[in-house]
Amino acid sequence: MTSEEVKINVEKALEEIRPFLQSDGGDISLISIDDDKSVKVKLEGACVGCSVNQMTLKSGVEMTIKKYVPQIEEVINVA
Repeated sequence: MTSEEVKINVEKALEEIRPFLQSDGGDISLISIDDDKSVKVKLEGACVGCSVNQMTLKSGVEMTIKKYVPQIEEVINVA
């Protein structure tokens, strides 16, 4: 998978999870993809102060991204 394909597929994954975040008043933005292995995102809106945002990040966002791009090793939220 090329870097461009990785980016396209990560964006598809974010589009899949975005409605769930938006329904709770939050959102997510892609910041960067490093070495096609590490994805940096920024949780926004209600997600910023949410007490379960790390769980959402790992079990929701990371799992969905890995479904689209299996070689991704980690998803990091940058403040």
